[in-house]
Amino acid sequence: MLFFGHYMFYYDVALTEMWRALVCSYPEMVEKGDDLMVAEARLRYVRSAQFDDEVDIEMPVHHLGTTSMVILPRFRVRGELITEGEIRHVFIDPATNQKKPIPGYVRSALSALDQPQ
Repeated sequence: MLFFGHYMFYYDVALTEMWRALVCSYPEMVEKGDDLMVAEARLRYVRSAQFDDEVDIEMPVHHLGTTSMVILPRFRVRGELITEGEIRHVFIDPATNQKKPIPGYVRSALSALDQPQ
C-alpha cells in the first residue's frame, strides 16, 4: 500500500513537471523574482494504491485569483479514482516572502487550464 503522506510528495513532483511543461522551470521562475507556496492542502482518500500500481495524477487548475491559484489533483489507478484534493498556492516574492499578484507569464500559461470542475 502507498503511505498516505507520499501523495503530497507525488503531487509536488506532478506540479513541478506541469510547471516545467507549461510555464518555465522552477529555478527560472525564482530568478524572475517569483515563487509560490502551499497555503492550504486537503486530500480525500478513496482507497490506497497497491504495490506496483502505476498512479496517474490529473492536475486541473480550478481557479486563478489575484495572488493565489487552486489545483484539484486527482490520483487514479487504471482510471479509477483513488484520491482527490484541493491545493491552494499563494504567489510570493522570494526575497521578502510577501504575497504578490500572479505574474502575467504564469497567468497566461495557466489561464487555459482555469476551468471550474
